[in-house]
Amino acid sequence: MAKITASVYSSHVPAIGAALDNGKSGEDYWKPLFAGYDYSKEWIRENKPDVVLLVYNDHASAFDSNFVPTFAIATGEEFQPADEGWGPRPVPVVKGHSRLAAHIAQSVIQDEFDLTVVNSLDVDHGLTVPLSLMFGQPEEWPCLVIPVAVNVVLYPPPSGKRCFAFGEALKRAVESFDEDLNVQIWGTGGMSHQLQGPRAGLINKEFDNAFLDRLADDPQALVDIPHIDYVRQAGSEGIELVMWLVARGAMQSKVVQKHRFYHVPASNTAVGHMILENP
Repeated sequence: MAKITASVYSSHVPAIGAALDNGKSGEDYWKPLFAGYDYSKEWIRENKPDVVLLVYNDHASAFDSNFVPTFAIATGEEFQPADEGWGPRPVPVVKGHSRLAAHIAQSVIQDEFDLTVVNSLDVDHGLTVPLSLMFGQPEEWPCLVIPVAVNVVLYPPPSGKRCFAFGEALKRAVESFDEDLNVQIWGTGGMSHQLQGPRAGLINKEFDNAFLDRLADDPQALVDIPHIDYVRQAGSEGIELVMWLVARGAMQSKVVQKHRFYHVPASNTAVGHMILENP
């Protein structure tokens, strides 16, 4: 059967992709950030998955305000990098695993989650930036990727508790698949940041690091955090952290922390990163 062996958590700041794409990763501003992923690149080379379930949020590239599903899975064979207004990122086409994605949809829907099935979509920086941080700039991505989109853009987003339970359902789905696959699940977005209004530029290091502590050792302490606390403590875009709870819910209760990194700022955003393995 397929098995989830590890989870990766990372911010997906669009400026990170721009820095890579425009050859600025060696500049003094960006060096400390990219250095935080040096271990991760070595780790992923030694622990290359067959498939990544990549939990992210779309930024009005595949969905718009007329249609934003709470949870969606993409079942296509491949997904093109999205044009977000300045042309698509110069990164490889993302190749999917249609059979596993369809199986997950079947299993999760029967498990009482109203999952939207999407046959085709373009993927924006929310998905491609974490791939670039982990794999660099290859000619093609070294594994298959199943996009799993979560609404954290339009109110109301799903609760942290619902996201964690969704992760648990994803774990059950993967483990019932009849092919021997090494699967990782990645949770992306966050950490604390706010892009507009009087609090634009807000970063809360204390909240972020407490979240990282609990994510590894006590995730149940995070599942009941209400939406308003994310807004108050982590800024209007801090709600993206519920996507990390999807990935954590798909893991075992006790995990091995392989790497942890935190850096501010990256384009007025706090960057968090963690790698957890199932024992």
